[in-house]
Amino acid sequence: MPVATRRTPQQQRSRELVARALDAAERLLAGGAEDLSTTAIAQAAGVSVGALYQYFPDTRAIVTALALRHMEAFAELMEQTVERAAAERWEDPVGVLVDLFAARYRAQPGYRALWFGSLLNEDLRAADRDNKLALADGVRRVVVGLGLARDDERVVTICQAAVHACDALLQEAFRRDPAGDRALLEETKTMLRAYLDRVAVHNAKGTS
Repeated sequence: MPVATRRTPQQQRSRELVARALDAAERLLAGGAEDLSTTAIAQAAGVSVGALYQYFPDTRAIVTALALRHMEAFAELMEQTVERAAAERWEDPVGVLVDLFAARYRAQPGYRALWFGSLLNEDLRAADRDNKLALADGVRRVVVGLGLARDDERVVTICQAAVHACDALLQEAFRRDPAGDRALLEETKTMLRAYLDRVAVHNAKGTS
């Protein structure tokens, strides 16, 4: 996982400064800014450039910290989702999970701008791949917990494929429409339901 800050903020005031800087960068991205600068971020955050440099050496570090914050929030949301699935016994887990991911895109325009733009570096792309594997593991726990598949190597691959396919289709849906292209989102659900019905349920029965 890449390291974003020069040093970890220890005091409440320092943590608030870092959070304000990240919030400001996100607002700028959501507003269509493509060429971020530390000066613009500091101004939007209401802090001095010098204060910003105490924690971030450059704009790339701020973008990295913002991306990592999103990944951590998504991982936390996935943990909560696994617990919900076990408690609520979903009849349509695909529909719930696609809606969950879509809601994240919809509610976070800065998140969309970050992932759709050209700001991600190779370290962050590697972290994003690791994050998708973690999300796929969450999906595996949902699928296994609901009795849709046995917990084996095949279901690991199934869930990874489903997450990668869902992510690609969600990105396209939100490129077409900031609210998410409704028709494409529904087709995403249809495709993934058919896929999981074909492989996960058969896997649970131990057939090929």
